[in-house]
Amino acid sequence: MNDTCKAFRIHNDDGQHRASIEDVTFDDLGEGDVLIKTRFSSVNYKDALAGTGKGKILRSFPLNGGIDSCGDVVDSSDPRFSNGDQVIVTSYGLSVYHNGGYSEYLRVPADWVVKLPDGLGPFEAMVLGTAGFTAGLACYRMEQNGQRPDQGPIIVTGATGGVGSLAIDIFSQRGYEVVAVSGKPEMSDYLKQIGAARVIGRDEISPGQRPLEKGLWAGAVDNVGGEMLANLTRTMQPWGNIASIGLAGGFDLNTTVMPFIIRGVSLLGIDSQECPADIRQTVWNLLATDYRPRHLETIVDKVVTLEELPEVFEQMLSGKTKGRVVVNTQETTA
Repeated sequence: MNDTCKAFRIHNDDGQHRASIEDVTFDDLGEGDVLIKTRFSSVNYKDALAGTGKGKILRSFPLNGGIDSCGDVVDSSDPRFSNGDQVIVTSYGLSVYHNGGYSEYLRVPADWVVKLPDGLGPFEAMVLGTAGFTAGLACYRMEQNGQRPDQGPIIVTGATGGVGSLAIDIFSQRGYEVVAVSGKPEMSDYLKQIGAARVIGRDEISPGQRPLEKGLWAGAVDNVGGEMLANLTRTMQPWGNIASIGLAGGFDLNTTVMPFIIRGVSLLGIDSQECPADIRQTVWNLLATDYRPRHLETIVDKVVTLEELPEVFEQMLSGKTKGRVVVNTQETTA
């Protein structure tokens, strides 16, 4: 094994962002109990913000980017993992204060590592990645709170993104009627192909002014926040659940207590970064079985190398991607 590897490394030089493929030593990978030879990673919106410097994601520099990784254990000082184990690492401190998955090797604390469940391969695991785990966690928490398909439709906002696409697939295969909300009418066929029963535009959702409007939705997976989330609280049916995931539309929430105390609506916060390890393993096991999406091949927008990341970041931030982008960390274009 060489003592260097290739990585997409992010720097901040006196406030100036730069990032590129570099050779890094294993010492550069940082501390951790488990050394992993990565196979695949993925591109999330957070990765694009970090990789371009357009979002304040990293807390220290330099760091390797990438909040997702899947690969094979090559060394472990923790007895829970042995050489050859296939494992997943997502979120926690990856590409925030710890080196991330855009590297041929990754070293992390053992508590961050999840064994790859039977029924999922490394590529499939990274089609899912943090986006799929987040969508799965939303379904898990909503169903823990009593969500059932016979209660009525589930609305999914930000539908063409990674979390939205995978949520549509997961909920539809669980038997729910899924209504997808998208500002991209040209994506309607794609959304129906992955499980949406109906597709509506953002402009078709009335903002409403009253504390309670007509109850339309039995549940919601919201990737937008802001006014969209406020409107969802007003238009939920009694005992509906809202999984709050994103804030693309803003982080303010202007609503009242009326939906919660009159209709029994539940607002469930979905935190994929610091999710407890036991729940994390449970959700990954479900993603390999009961929650397993049926359209992973369709949801993959493209597969790229580490060298192609900057172009993909710009495309994602410009709204020109859909579904999921998978990164093959062992291939190079050089």
